Order: sequence, then structure tokens, then C-alpha cells
Amino acid sequence: MMSDPLSDVLDLVETQGVMSSAIAADGAWYARGSVVEHPLKFVAVARGSVRLTTDDGNGPLTLGPGEVAILNNRSWMEVRGGDDTEPAREIDVTGPGRTSAHQGGADMVLGGHIVLNPIGRSLLLPALPPVGHVRAGSTDAPLRARLDQLLDEVSGDRIGSAFAVRQLGQLLVLDLLRAHLGRAELHPGWLRLLTNEQLRPAVALMHADPGATWRLETLAQAAAMSRTSFATRFRAVADMPPLAYLSRWRMLLAQRALRTGDDHVGALASALGYASESAFSTAFTREVGESPLRYRKRVREEADRPGQGRRPQGRHASSRLAPRVTPRPERPDKQPPGR
Repeated sequence: MMSDPLSDVLDLVETQGVMSSAIAADGAWYARGSVVEHPLKFVAVARGSVRLTTDDGNGPLTLGPGEVAILNNRSWMEVRGGDDTEPAREIDVTGPGRTSAHQGGADMVLGGHIVLNPIGRSLLLPALPPVGHVRAGSTDAPLRARLDQLLDEVSGDRIGSAFAVRQLGQLLVLDLLRAHLGRAELHPGWLRLLTNEQLRPAVALMHADPGATWRLETLAQAAAMSRTSFATRFRAVADMPPLAYLSRWRMLLAQRALRTGDDHVGALASALGYASESAFSTAFTREVGESPLRYRKRVREEADRPGQGRRPQGRHASSRLAPRVTPRPERPDKQPPGR
């Protein structure tokens, strides 16, 4: 199966969905708490209807069955169910992994957060609204079916349910992004670029072979546009020129490789299309603010601290940087990688 730019980005940001609580309650109830620990949280209603309030400055948001709210960098939230005219009891869902379940309840609410690495936080958080509302009627995401599956696993207490919840949580993240990208008026940037059908072929070329010396004419031809129209359109959608996007993409790949691989910096520079290790190091330092070796040392020390988890082990960086689509035919205008 061929890759696509959104899948490339999701691989790069190492997105994970984590279910942290499930509430099944009838009558009047509420749950509140701080959400600053995780910058991207979600509240999903599998059954019933609830009212969500947070510090976005707007009034309560009503969520019905199959609907999800995405909270972006909020400090607190409150969820209420039942009739406001009745005295409401508080449900405590604070603390990692806590679940409150009153079986047979009218409302079933699932809560969790989306784990992002530093690259993911820099790419996704600025592109998402303070509170995103994904409605059940969205044609871009099978949210209701996914929530029904999560509800079944959370409440079924079956063998392997923890594994199933983790996998379904990741798919829920993809559902949320698809729904948001499909209907939101996105600001210029990465997410808007990835959803632009006209520019997608050019972006796919750069993602497939980031080490190539791409010419503006070749990228414009892939998008079936003139050189000038392509450059203008790309800048308007991505908020940066095409070759600046390519350079930024290379730097993001380099950060992942330095974090998880053991290749020499010179080999990484060659894989990413730089003529020398010094040219790559200069570009990396300008983009990231520190040299490749210093970056590798720092992120690995941080990953090895207690409670942070060790860095993942895997293939060497250069193999991860290889194209993940069918190799394209040799272009007559292609030059040796370099600057």
C-alpha cells in the first residue's frame, strides 16, 4: 500500500490515543478536573447526552451520542449529565486509570488524551482549535461505530481488552483528525497543506524521496500547475515556500532519526540530501537551535530519566528515511543530492 502525507506525519509525531476514564451514570451528575497534564484531551459520548464546559470562554457545549470534543491546551473542564434542576452528585475520575461506572446508567462517556512527541506538539497543537466539536453526522469518520467498540471493550472486562482499547484509541485519533480536517476552515500550515488535493502529488514526491534535489519545475509539473502558480498556491496554503517545506520536513526526519537511531551524522546527512556533514549540521542547528550530536545526547538523556520510558529501538535511521512508496522512474533533470 502506498503511503500518503497524513500517514507520514502521524508516523513522525508518534500519535497515540490513551483511554483514561469511563463514566456510566444516570440521574444528575458532574465530573470536573484539571487537564493541564495533557495538552490534547478528548471527551467522547457513547450513550446519552452531556454538557461540557472548559476555559475556552464559550458556554457549555452539548455532546450527543457518537460526538466527541477535542480540548487543546485547556486548563480545566467540567462534564455534566442529567437534569440541571436536580441536585447533582460528583463523580471522581481523577488520577491515572481511574474509572467510575454506575452500570445501567443513561449516560456513557469516555475520556482520554492524545500522546504527542515534541514534533507532534509543534505541528498539531497550533493547527487545532481550543475546543473542537466532531458531530455524529460527520461522513468522514465512523465515530459512532468506534465508540461502540470502545464501550464494549471498556465495559466487557474480556481478555485482551487493554490491548484492544489502546488500538481503538489510536484509530479514534485518526477518526478525529479526518473529521476535523474534512470540515474545518484550517489556517495556512501543515494540516491545510496535507488536505489540499491539488498540491498533494507534489507533497507526496517530497515525502517519498526527501534526499532528492527537487526542482520547483518538477514539483509544479506533478501538481499540474505552472511554476509561478504552484509556488504562489503552495505558499498560501502551507504558509511557506515549497523548498522551505522540504527543508523543514528533512529536519523533522532528522530529529526522529537522531532520537531513535544510531547512524553516524554523516550518513544521516547523505540520506537527507546534504552534500556534507557540515552543511547538514549548519542547517540542523539553524532550525532546531542546537547541533545534531547535542540534540541526540539531550533527548536520549531525557528519555532515560525515571518515568519517561526508554527511547524505542529499531532499524537504523537511514533505512527509516528510505522511500516508502514504489520508486519513481529516474527523472532526466535530477541532480546528485546536495545543495
